[in-house]
Order: sequence, then structure tokens, then C-alpha cells
Amino acid sequence: MSKRIVIALGGNALGNTPYEQLALVTKTAKPIVDLIAQGNEVIIAHGNGPQVGMINLGMATAAEAGAIKSDMPFPECGAMSQGYIGYHLQNAIGNELASRGMNKDVATVVTQVLVDEADPAFQHPTKPVGAFYDKETADRIAAEKGYTMVEDAGRGYRQVVPSPKPIDVIEKNTVKALVDNGTVVITVGGGGIPVVCRDGKLYGTPAVIDKDFATAKLAELLDADMLVILTAVEKVAINFGKPDQKGLDTLTPDEARKYIDEKQFAPGSMLPKVQAAMSFAESKPGRVALITLLEKAAEGIEGKTGTLVQM
Repeated sequence: MSKRIVIALGGNALGNTPYEQLALVTKTAKPIVDLIAQGNEVIIAHGNGPQVGMINLGMATAAEAGAIKSDMPFPECGAMSQGYIGYHLQNAIGNELASRGMNKDVATVVTQVLVDEADPAFQHPTKPVGAFYDKETADRIAAEKGYTMVEDAGRGYRQVVPSPKPIDVIEKNTVKALVDNGTVVITVGGGGIPVVCRDGKLYGTPAVIDKDFATAKLAELLDADMLVILTAVEKVAINFGKPDQKGLDTLTPDEARKYIDEKQFAPGSMLPKVQAAMSFAESKPGRVALITLLEKAAEGIEGKTGTLVQM
């Protein structure tokens, strides 16, 4: 039976340069089109860490050198990355569909994601972005632009921005209309462009939304059957990297909370994936999340591998 599946692509499916990315997404497209060929409705989300950093760094460097009049605000950098990665994905998926004689449209939707200005994350920026600077330059930029600059792992000083939780996907009805019409949609790239609502108007805000949380919110809003979070490992594991490492075939939200309390999942790595999977599984009876490798996605959806998170 066909399913509505929302997929979150990890950074390992994209690469770090335009040329590496174009080569990688050609491979990434094959297992995605396998799922479409089985009759599933597929919606694709993706990260943008290296890409948005590259755009932000390029613009900041050009501005510092006086080559352009100003640097690029972070929401606009996120929008650029959505278009750039979306183009590569829709090109690769479109070509793969055509090679199999499948007549299907593929579209990227530049997506705004609503966050709450009262989210505690805005008081505690933690997500490093953009270029590294020496302390003197970092202090000057902080004074001129009001950025929060912190020392990052001995490599220099960087801007840090908040990472608030997603509340709503502004373009959800557009995405749903496209999916209902049979279009393969690429959306909430990089977690979406963070926007806040003031006096009935939306305003971009310098922040980074975790792409797994945004994908889970999108899956919930689209009433998806399944959320598939693709990463660099086949299964979620406890005691990761230790002699008694154990891969998990299934995981309930209650079990996940116990393991989170034990600090089994690394922050910034597996932890947000497990938390996003939990939130989707708990959002409505019967919803299932899968965490696995890209090349194992089809087997995972059939219940043959990966970690299934469900009530």
C-alpha cells in the first residue's frame, strides 16, 4: 500500500562543494525514485549546514574586502541555500525519473518556518555560523552589527545564532496542493527560513532551525504516514562506539526518553534525530518514524532494517 513519506536527507547525501554535491545527489536520487516507483508520495527535506556557511562566509568576506556594499543577512543566506540545493535535487530526481520513463514533476518550494520570539533559544544563541575571525575583528563586528561572537574550538571566533523550535510551516498549503497533484516536493531546506510574526506580518530572523525538527513538523502538518530521517548509520545505537554497542530495531518514545536521560545520544548528532522521530510518532496514533541510511530506506520502510520509532 502506498504511503505519504517525508524524508529528511542528512548532510552526507549532499557534500560540501557544488561539484561534490552535484555528483552526490545523482546517487541520492536513485533510492528516492525507488520509493516513488513503488507508488509512494515523497516529500524531501534536507540540511544546509556547509552550504549556508559557504554562502554566509563568501558574502561576509566580500563585504569585508569592500567588493560588495554589505554582507548578506542570515535568513537570505538560508533562502539562497534552499534554491541552490533544491535545484540540484530537483535536477537529479527529475533526470532519474525521466530515465525510468516516469512522467512526474519535481519542484522546490522556498519555505518559511514560523518560530516564537519568546523561545528561550533566542536568549541563548548556540549555533555557530559563518567565518572564523581573530578576537579583535570579532569584537569589532560584534560592536558594529550586534552579533554574538564566541570562541569556537580553538579555531577562532564565530557568530552564534539561536536554534528555536519550529511552530508552523508557512507554505504548508502550497506544499500539500503540489503533493496532492502528484508533484515530488523539496521543501523546508535547512530547517526552513526562520520567521517571527509581529502585528500580523512575518519577519525573517537570524536563527537556524534544526532540519530534523522542521521535517517532523512538516510531516505532522501534511498528515504523513511516515517520517524517514536519513543519517550516516543504519540503526540508532546505545553505548555507541563502545564494546557493548547495540543497534536498536525499535524504539518507543518512553524508551527514547530513558536513553536521553542516560545521555546515550550525542547532541547535535543523533539526539535531535531521535527527538524529532519521537515528536512525530506521538503526534497521532499510527504514525511511524524511521532512522536509517539512505541506501537502506526502502528496506527500512518494509521493516527489514533501521530503527522504527513508534508508540
